[in-house]
Amino acid sequence: MCGICCSVSFSIEHFNKDLKEDLLCNLKRRGPDSSKQLLKSNVNYQCLFSGHVLHLRGVLTAQPMEDERGNVFLWNGEVFSGIKVEAEENDTQIMFNYLSSCKNESDILSLFSKVQGPWSFIYYQASSHHLWFGRDFFGRRSLLWHFSNLGKSFCLSSVGTQTSEVANQWQEVPASGIFRIDLKSTSISKSVVLKLYPWNYISKEDVTKECINSLTQISAVVPTFVSVVVNETKLYLKDPIVSLNMMLPQTPFDIHHNNISSIPPTKETLQVFLTDGHVKEVVQQLIDVLSIAVKRRVLCLPGDEYLTPSEVLKTCDRKANVAILFSGGIDSMVIATLADRHIPLDEPIDLLNVAFMTKEKTIPTSLNKKRRKQKNCEISSEELSQNAAAASAAVNLDKQFSVPDRITGRAGLKELQAANPSRIWNFVEINVSLEELQKLRRTRICHLVQPLDTVLDDSIGCAVWFASRGIGWLVTQGEAKSYQSSAKVILTGIGADEQLAGYSRHRVRFQTHGLEGLNKEIEMELGRISSRNLGRDDRVIGDHGKEARFPFLDENVVSFLNSLPVWEKASLTLPRGIGEKLILRLAAVELGLTASALLPKRAMQFGSRIAKMEKNHEKASDKCGRLQVISLENLSIEKEIKT
Repeated sequence: MCGICCSVSFSIEHFNKDLKEDLLCNLKRRGPDSSKQLLKSNVNYQCLFSGHVLHLRGVLTAQPMEDERGNVFLWNGEVFSGIKVEAEENDTQIMFNYLSSCKNESDILSLFSKVQGPWSFIYYQASSHHLWFGRDFFGRRSLLWHFSNLGKSFCLSSVGTQTSEVANQWQEVPASGIFRIDLKSTSISKSVVLKLYPWNYISKEDVTKECINSLTQISAVVPTFVSVVVNETKLYLKDPIVSLNMMLPQTPFDIHHNNISSIPPTKETLQVFLTDGHVKEVVQQLIDVLSIAVKRRVLCLPGDEYLTPSEVLKTCDRKANVAILFSGGIDSMVIATLADRHIPLDEPIDLLNVAFMTKEKTIPTSLNKKRRKQKNCEISSEELSQNAAAASAAVNLDKQFSVPDRITGRAGLKELQAANPSRIWNFVEINVSLEELQKLRRTRICHLVQPLDTVLDDSIGCAVWFASRGIGWLVTQGEAKSYQSSAKVILTGIGADEQLAGYSRHRVRFQTHGLEGLNKEIEMELGRISSRNLGRDDRVIGDHGKEARFPFLDENVVSFLNSLPVWEKASLTLPRGIGEKLILRLAAVELGLTASALLPKRAMQFGSRIAKMEKNHEKASDKCGRLQVISLENLSIEKEIKT
């Protein structure tokens, strides 16, 4: 994880030797281990490169990097596959070595087509005056652009700023491909032209259509003085995933599970599916590919350099290198179970569980009643009272944080402890009051969520920011102690719902348009995930000097799921708690999970109860006034906090 930035000026009066203080501060928070700036001046333009490194792999490598020919490279990414990077090597150095040896455009595109893993980058070619930049296929790393002064300057950055004079001018660089700008030509013509090298979508026949769609969408949001055109050489990046299997049954679709559709969700119901040899084989294939994805994301991390040899022997002195955004739901439980396979046994795993304060009268007793009806999915009242008693003895306001995700999170913790009692599972109870939410949204989070601006972005952005900060309580045996997670890597389950029909809108689409409609909904969900979720989440988590990693969006995982017909991934004629994400529930059963395999989907904003804290009658798609331009008074408050 890094904070990368390049500020380009085409006129002498706009030349600047440093970034604005607020932007520099936001970048440094992302990369606390190394900060460096580099100025490249030409008679026609000036480029100020700024790199801020979060050290996770190999030797600490400061950015920006420059070679003997004056080429400059900024990299915010992880190479998990496609290009060989040894455990002791740094992928920034490896990528720059490859780039420096590229002889032409085709070589550069071939390089980025091979990389598997999240990335955003900025690359300056001194000899040609070209500036290349872009994000990976899914947009797992944030990159924003900001054009100003009628084309006299522009800026690329991992994160932006929000002040009254530049509000809403930062936009996310589309994850449509790689962009290139000829700096010399731009400075002479005074016309900003961006060349796009798009991903090769679906098939060669559809490339032109997809390019036109991409160009239309990009041109609609950039200033009128910026032109976006497809590169004249017609070169493309190769898709890192296989296309979605849109196959439909040859005979009229007749769910062969109708005879059990009226049975409540139980583990036994799921086990019926696993008696089918083909189903069992497909489920095992998912477990295998997802396990490898998790393994790649939890190994090769900085170890216990800060401990003496004698301290390393004491398990209680070990600190977690990996944390999981943890609700106790199916996605986070599967990730935790697979992480347990690969993380050294004497290393703790932090489970980050966030809850927002509720009024005592809104404690979800109805949820408990509902769960009593789900026999094998039931969390017994005895267990709930024991959990509440233990936590209340240590935290006076425990009842005000007994939100649904806290209840399922504690139940999930018990499952994990039963599966591996030798592991230290740090269940971090992160409690957020309304006052703290409003203060930190105003001073920090609103900067990070922007340029996204809906009520949904506000709810999820705030919930993820507080969760990934990792400041909370460890409650054990009726005692609580304050705790702050030091894990630099945070695993999240995003991508599972999008691919496996986990949202209620998937069920609605299936009911109205059948399997064909469901296929199109899944295709749309995956296609928009870069602009809807991932850039925002990367900015929010990165603000703590931590790196988000997404196992469900590993290229091999996505390709495997894309290869399956939709009815092998979900069966939406079955009730909630079984039908959505069916294949993942079956994988959970195979991994030995119990109640968590049957939990219905619950969105983070509702499970954490952040959606109930302020205006309850807003729509998720409404623009959120709480994220809008902050006042000068708030700006002064923010500066005081920074100092």
